[in-house]
Amino acid sequence: MNVGTLLELLALPGKSGQERLIADYVKAALIGIGVPNDCVFEDDAYERTAIRGDAGNLIVRLPGTRPGPRRLFTAHMDTVPICVGAKPVVEEGQIRSDDPATGLGGDDRTGVGVLLETIAALVARGAPHPPTTFCFFVQEEVGLHGARCVRVEDMGHPAFGFNFDGGSPAKLTIGATGGYRLSIELFGRASHAGGAPEEGVSAIVAASRAIADLADRGWHGKVEMEGRSGTSNVGVFNGGHSTNVVTDRVSIRAEARSHDPAFRKTIASEIEEAFRGACVQTTNLRGECARAEFQGRLDYESFALDPNSRCVTMARQALERLGSVPELAISNGGLDANWLNAHGIPTVTLGCGQRSIHTVEERVDLADYALACRTAIELATSAED
Repeated sequence: MNVGTLLELLALPGKSGQERLIADYVKAALIGIGVPNDCVFEDDAYERTAIRGDAGNLIVRLPGTRPGPRRLFTAHMDTVPICVGAKPVVEEGQIRSDDPATGLGGDDRTGVGVLLETIAALVARGAPHPPTTFCFFVQEEVGLHGARCVRVEDMGHPAFGFNFDGGSPAKLTIGATGGYRLSIELFGRASHAGGAPEEGVSAIVAASRAIADLADRGWHGKVEMEGRSGTSNVGVFNGGHSTNVVTDRVSIRAEARSHDPAFRKTIASEIEEAFRGACVQTTNLRGECARAEFQGRLDYESFALDPNSRCVTMARQALERLGSVPELAISNGGLDANWLNAHGIPTVTLGCGQRSIHTVEERVDLADYALACRTAIELATSAED
């Protein structure tokens, strides 16, 4: 396990859409390992993602030294903005940022490190292996865009996969929720807030009514209705520029999640209806009311692997051979594995030792990171086919 490589990765800035430094670092590391140039490919996903980025998914396709179905190993290169400027230091078996104002970026630079360690085992140390693909995704943190836009043929049509992203390497995430995002624009009528407030139609009032209605009726936060469950959140609220003007426009961003695709659609519909209804209720002295416009997109579909599927069984057996006790889990967040499964590649997710991700208290447990590296190498070289 090369801790120095991990420390260098953690120190590099690379929030979503700005992964160029990470991609170049990984390419240089691949050259150092001895990966042939014709095995490395960077795709054009950044030209097709919601955010126009500066780097594509980095794909490494190794031909294999023995027969077997192609295996896939993945991690994502981007981090969240709070991790920009991290100063990683090792302290009592953990890595933390020495800058108290930043996170660490272990999510998911540890996954990148695990994949590099595994490639080194196969190429530099010559461990026998079947055909294997490694994919370093972009823009995971802002909606899994890299995994969504990757082409299966560019990855060599792998039969199954292992995604390295999360906490404990013994936790095997075999399912995850689906997520739908909404952009809502509310339009009112501007007027002087002191001289003629009654002529205005406040978009802020309409938005506030809608949000309060969702919360009062149980459609905001944790949502449980007639045996079905999910979550929703109004997470971004922008509008207004002066206290002496009745605000005529507000921008809202919201989301709906559920493991049940039909119920997720119901939650999204309830959000839209709440805003439409609130607009009708928000009028001026002439009866003019607010109006709403909506744009929505599916970020990722839910999935659930059979606990006895090949990739889950292989991961469980690999951990057991290494003396660990595997635990099956379902995630209420999205993973690159959501889109890999949607692409027809059954993929289980394993952790890499990250703790308290997306916070300034973030840590990487080096013992867990070492186990993740050993597990990945075991999965890449095991004889199961």
